[in-house]
Amino acid sequence: MTQTGPMSAMSKEMQDCVEACMSCHSMCEETMSSCMQMGGQAQMQVMRALIDCSEMTRMCADMMMRRSPMAAEMCGLCAKACDMCAEACMAMPDDPQMMRCAEACRRCAEMCRTMAGATM
Repeated sequence: MTQTGPMSAMSKEMQDCVEACMSCHSMCEETMSSCMQMGGQAQMQVMRALIDCSEMTRMCADMMMRRSPMAAEMCGLCAKACDMCAEACMAMPDDPQMMRCAEACRRCAEMCRTMAGATM
């Protein structure tokens, strides 16, 4: 798929990282909704991790897309938030939604760590 517009000038790695961030953001939002439906079963630690990760991934993607000079630093912080969220989700291994979210977080964390070390 060929892209035009602001993302066309981005490296493939940066485009992939932006997509991983947005996918992780969506998955965290879906998982928060699932947690709210569970009621008392959803632990506050998990909800905090989901909220932090959701916000960080969205902000990280935005900063990369606008070529912020702080994007590499944000990628490092985003990787940390994603790692923490994946760990929190793993506390509920019997919940398939939590496992999907943990996987999206791990994938995003790895890509963000790569981008944090790259010159943007």
